[in-house]
Amino acid sequence: MNIPLHWHTEPLLLLLVVGVLWGYTLICGPYRESFAPQLTRYPIKSSTSFYLGVFVAYIAVGSPLDQLGESFLFSAHMMQHMLLIYVSAPLIVLGLPPQLTDAFLLKNPRFTKILKFLVHPLTAGVFFNLSFSVWHFPELYDAALSSRPLHIVEHWMMFLPALIMVWPLVSRSKVLPRLGGGGAMFYSFALMIADLPIWAALIFAEHPIYETYLLAPRICWLSASQDMIMGAVIMKAFNEVFALTNMGVAFYAWYQRDR
Repeated sequence: MNIPLHWHTEPLLLLLVVGVLWGYTLICGPYRESFAPQLTRYPIKSSTSFYLGVFVAYIAVGSPLDQLGESFLFSAHMMQHMLLIYVSAPLIVLGLPPQLTDAFLLKNPRFTKILKFLVHPLTAGVFFNLSFSVWHFPELYDAALSSRPLHIVEHWMMFLPALIMVWPLVSRSKVLPRLGGGGAMFYSFALMIADLPIWAALIFAEHPIYETYLLAPRICWLSASQDMIMGAVIMKAFNEVFALTNMGVAFYAWYQRDR
């Protein structure tokens, strides 16, 4: 089957991507004395991480992967979500220089208080997994695939909670720092466990549970059931790699500290 794949170049999407990158560059560049006085020079490493995170987010929602996931393959749609959650979100949080983040947080104590509650491991973990789980209910999932505005909302409700979820593990802020060794290891392990119900529902379902993909034209060798299983494998693979990597980093830091 010949599928006319394309990149999304809608003005609002491109304006958002360019606007975020431009704003970050200005704040960390010529206007850093106003926003982050302790940032003495342009943060090359931080900006590289931030730009890469935004680029990955655009790949997830703006490349032909979006068309494949919206109309044909559940596994492609799951890949979109995983890129947003486990690649783009950590890169963006890592791309925030602590001099900039902490200067803003110290100037805005009310916002800091709210954010402190949101990035608490219990709040962040529950909020993310609740949002992720609810959006995978068949009725809501199929509704998002049939409505472009709702689909956009779905992606934002994957991405924004992901920023909060990864904060306790990758934050560079001293005001709202990442978890210590034991806490990070336990939190990472909990994240590995939390998505098991969805994974099991996808892996062990007797029939495809999403009507959109059951009725979609088959554009590759995967049947609808195999495609759903592939999506579950992708989901769990990203989750496991992210969690195990952070557990390893936390354990190494813990070991080095206690030597």
